[in-house]
Amino acid sequence: MVTAAAYAVTSSTSPFEKTTIERRELGPLDVLIEIKFVGICHSDIHTAHDEWAGTHYPFVPGHEITGVVVAVGPDVTRHQVGDRVGVGVFVDSCGECDACRGGEEPFCLNGATTTYNSKGRDGEWTQGGYSTHIVVTEHFVLSMPDGLELDTAAPLLCAGVTLYSPLAHWGAGPGKKVAIAGMGGIGHIGVKIAHAMGAEVTVLSKSLAKKDDGLKFGADHYYATSDPATFTQLRGEFDLIANTVSAKLDFDAYMSMLAIGGTLVELGLPEEPIEVDAFSLVRNRRILAGSLVGGVAQTQEMLNFCAEQGIAAEIEVISANEIDEAYRRVIAGDVRYRFVIDVATI
Repeated sequence: MVTAAAYAVTSSTSPFEKTTIERRELGPLDVLIEIKFVGICHSDIHTAHDEWAGTHYPFVPGHEITGVVVAVGPDVTRHQVGDRVGVGVFVDSCGECDACRGGEEPFCLNGATTTYNSKGRDGEWTQGGYSTHIVVTEHFVLSMPDGLELDTAAPLLCAGVTLYSPLAHWGAGPGKKVAIAGMGGIGHIGVKIAHAMGAEVTVLSKSLAKKDDGLKFGADHYYATSDPATFTQLRGEFDLIANTVSAKLDFDAYMSMLAIGGTLVELGLPEEPIEVDAFSLVRNRRILAGSLVGGVAQTQEMLNFCAEQGIAAEIEVISANEIDEAYRRVIAGDVRYRFVIDVATI
C-alpha cells in the first residue's frame, strides 16, 4: 500500500483538513503517480457539499491531475518512471462493452469508475487528486505532451476535454458559427479551442464584464444574455451552442438562436430539470443534446491539439490550505478562470 497525504472533507459542511489515505498496492498494469498539480472543478464542490447526493465521506476531490510517474507495474508498456502524465475524470471501466471497445469509456455500459466518489471493481471507494500520490491503471493515464506545463494543463483533463469533445463531435471548424455560453473555468477554454479549430466564435455571457478576455482568447463576438435584444439579434445564428452554465436558463430563448438543424449541447449540470417547449425543437429541426467528456483516446488527442495550438487554462495557483476560500470564490464567480492546487503544499 502507498500512504499519501491528502486534503479531505468529512461531511457536506465541514472544512478541508489534512489527512492521509491509502492507495492500493501497485498491480501489474498500474502506474504510481506523484501528483504535482490538481485543478478545482465545480464538480468537486458539488460532490464535497453533497449537492448531487450520494457523497461517501471522508471525501478527497480532484480529477484534473498532472504529475510524474514514480513507479510502474511489471506489465506496463505505455508509461515509464519519469514520464509527465495526467489523469482525468475516469480511472477504470469494464473494457469489454460496446462503449469501451469503441473508445467511449466514460459511457461504459457496465459503469465507469470515476476518479473520486466511485466504488471501484475492488470494492473500495476512489479518492481524488487533492493528494500527493495516486495509483491508476495504465490505460487511463494520459501522456503530457511537450509544450504543456503541468500547472496550466491540469484543467484540460476535465474542462478542456469537456469542450473539445462536443466541438469535435459536432464539427466545429471553418464555416461553422459556434457560441460558447458562459465564460468561466470551462467556457474560456472552449473559446480557445473553438477558435483554434477555425470556427467563428461568439461568447454568450450574462454581462460584458469579461468581454476583453473573451476577445483575447479568440472570440469574434461577445454578447450579454442579460440584454433581451441579444436573443432577437442572434435569432437563427448558430450551428452549435455549447452551454457550460449550470444555472437554470430559458432554453427556448437559447434554442431560438440555432440555425436550421443546429444543436445546443448541454455541458452544465443544473440542479433543476431542463424545460424545453417541443416547438423549440421541431421548429427548424433543432437539436438539444448532452455531452460528458471524451474517452481516453480523445482526451489524449485533445492534449496533443492544445500543445500544438499553444492552448492552456488561465489559472490561479493556490496552496492546499486555501481550498475552502477557493471554493467560496468559485461559487461567487470570483476567479479568472481556474484554481489549481500546488500539491507540494499538501
